[in-house]
Amino acid sequence: MAAKVGSGGDEGDEGASGSGASASSESLGYEQARDELIDVVRRLEAGGTTLEESLALWERGEALAKVCRRWLEGARARLDAALEAEG
Repeated sequence: MAAKVGSGGDEGDEGASGSGASASSESLGYEQARDELIDVVRRLEAGGTTLEESLALWERGEALAKVCRRWLEGARARLDAALEAEG
């Protein structure tokens, strides 16, 4: 597995309270977070959930999107640093 490139800050998942899996979202790899986010979106688009379930899914999706964003920002920083070191 690749080393974590995201900032890994401890800003928390304030929007994902109530989800047992939310506490571990910060430790997810990019692909794991992306795949779970895709699943959350599918479930929301399919409908058939209560308002409370939909809100919990939305909050989980926001937390997962934050994880993906951190990974991508970390990858961008590494690429920028490598390019800067070359020239």
